[in-house]
Amino acid sequence: MRFLLTFLCIPLIFVANIQAQKKNAAFEYPIKQATSSLKVDGIIDEKAWQDATLADNFFMVLPMDTSRTNVKTEVRMTYDKDNVYIMATCYEGTKGDYVVESLRRDFNFGKNDNFIVFIDPFNDQTNGFAFGINAAGAQWDGMMYEGGKVDLSWDNKWYSKVVNYADRWVFEAAIPFKTIRYKSDVSQWGINFGRNDLKTTEKSAWAPVPRQFPTASLAYTGSLVWDNPPPQPSVNISVIPYTLGSVSKDFVKNTKSVINKDIGGDAKIALGSSLNLDVTINPDFSQVEVDRQVTNLDRFELFFPERRQFFLENGDLFSNFGTQDVRPFFSRRIGLNTPIQFGARLSGKINEDLRIGAMTMQTGKVAANGQPSQNFSVLALHHKVQKRSNIGAFIINKQSLNYKPDAGSSLPKYAQYNRNMGVEYNLASSNNFWTGKALLMKSFSPNVQGKDIAQIGALNYNNRNWQILWEHQYVGKNFNAEVGYVPRTGYIKLSPGITYQMFPKSGKILSHGPSTFSFYYTTENFKKTENTNVLFYNVTFRDRNMVSAWIANDDVTLLRPFDPTNSNGATLTTGTRHKWKAFGTDFTSKPQSLFTYSFSTRYGGYYADGTRLNISNTIGYRFQPYVSLAVNTSYTDIRLPAPWGVTKFWLVGPRLDVTMTDKLFFTTFVQYNEQIKNVNVNTRLQWRYKPVSDLFIVYTDNYLPENFKVKNRALVLKLTYWWNV
Repeated sequence: MRFLLTFLCIPLIFVANIQAQKKNAAFEYPIKQATSSLKVDGIIDEKAWQDATLADNFFMVLPMDTSRTNVKTEVRMTYDKDNVYIMATCYEGTKGDYVVESLRRDFNFGKNDNFIVFIDPFNDQTNGFAFGINAAGAQWDGMMYEGGKVDLSWDNKWYSKVVNYADRWVFEAAIPFKTIRYKSDVSQWGINFGRNDLKTTEKSAWAPVPRQFPTASLAYTGSLVWDNPPPQPSVNISVIPYTLGSVSKDFVKNTKSVINKDIGGDAKIALGSSLNLDVTINPDFSQVEVDRQVTNLDRFELFFPERRQFFLENGDLFSNFGTQDVRPFFSRRIGLNTPIQFGARLSGKINEDLRIGAMTMQTGKVAANGQPSQNFSVLALHHKVQKRSNIGAFIINKQSLNYKPDAGSSLPKYAQYNRNMGVEYNLASSNNFWTGKALLMKSFSPNVQGKDIAQIGALNYNNRNWQILWEHQYVGKNFNAEVGYVPRTGYIKLSPGITYQMFPKSGKILSHGPSTFSFYYTTENFKKTENTNVLFYNVTFRDRNMVSAWIANDDVTLLRPFDPTNSNGATLTTGTRHKWKAFGTDFTSKPQSLFTYSFSTRYGGYYADGTRLNISNTIGYRFQPYVSLAVNTSYTDIRLPAPWGVTKFWLVGPRLDVTMTDKLFFTTFVQYNEQIKNVNVNTRLQWRYKPVSDLFIVYTDNYLPENFKVKNRALVLKLTYWWNV
């Protein structure tokens, strides 16, 4: 393991030492104080807009990044003591209706004509804010992290208006200084403006961005130059109380209906201009959308993303340590099966180089299964090094409180504590071509010593044509992250990959090329247990249709008994070896069409010399911007020797989204899962009666699929209100 850590850190240190200055430092937008009052109405008739500096002549990002854009965009910015204002005029590139998905907030970027401004108040090219709009007026906002990712769970108060004309659409917005975090003595912010025009398939940016990166890439922002430093932030405290009423009934146990009345809430307190304290008391997440079900044929626990807003805001501070299959902190471990009593989170910047995150959550007892009251605490630090890289450190503690289990009880036993600590180096070169990380962490559990270390290393090179990546993992047999997501232990994993993309200068194909990657697992003693090799060929068309085909081979030695149908049937024996080949295809249609579809296929071998067929597709149609219909379907056919025989699973999920206005939304989502023998219906009505203040009505049903007999049912009414103190 010492060799592997050294092997990774040498190239990381080498790459870190070739950091250069900010790529688009020459692109400057001078912002001047407004010379008149402004009304957010989408009309450029105030003197302040006439006096504001004009930013235009955008650069194309897609389909090519070697010229100016053909679609004209003009941007102006100004400010007063309360708000920063932005005005964007997006001219038509070709005749026809604009492409919009719906009026719902935080729309899908790739399926909407849109304009977005990316703001980096600390000019650190790593963290910031994004505010955008689609051509129908739906808002899009989020916190930016890791230099180009946007967390859309962040919702805050800002005001906007879109007006459509025959040859253009105009976006005007006022973003309160209270809404964003910044240092008032910093006279330059990072900034870029991005536009996605699906009718012409052009994506563009004011400061040029290489096509292999998103326009959100903060490494390629220009500079917003203030004529005077931004105003000193005033007191900023928000209280968001809620009240809730619900009724539920378990028909399987035939219990009486349970009526629940509850209150609780959150508070947001700005501790200076760049540090925030969030407090929650008796939180409730009943309005959160249900998880998307999948046909599960995996030998290990599946990952389902966090959807609860309290954990998502500034979540990168806590959740981005590690990789997608080795995470020391996973907030879904907190409070899903136990009530959360209260919690607090401190997050933000101490200074230009240091970010801090501290969280503590308290859960209550569950007498039915003997679970004690527990405290979950996390401390995370990120310190900037070089231009865009950082060193992070974390401590995670899960503690059972006043827990003295009865030795003779049949109830489950819980650990008195579980702790993890670690340090991580995250590499991001100034041009974003090189990224990577090196992580070392250790767990602490009662009566466990040795083999409790985990180590991860990754290095990725991404230029216009090549993407080359390497990752390795070591997770000791006794490594234990009870508040993390680590589905397997006691292994070493090596996973190299390489992609080559070609870009024809003309024709219908935008890009195409091969891609290959491998996963190679061994025991801690380097004995091979699993190997997968995959070869892809990917084609992207200029109209944004995408198609790919792949072939793969697998070689698996089972380390524990496993039912290959994952349906509580017979199991294969530990130590048995299974080898097979498979192939498949994927296709996604262009997003400009009202009717969209995608499909994927897989056919080939499987465990015990069996075969596996899977066909999945998604069909959608929209009556823009008000109604969106979609149906997801997956069919799996597994053929194995006795005692399994033929096993077939259907997974069907129709969905209806109705956005009556940009403040009134209705969603119905049905999931029929034959593998787990369940039909789920989830219906949600949301009325945003004031900015970031909502009324939710949520109805949920679960049925047995064979006779549609009700298993359980619930109705929830929840009211939230955002109050600025």
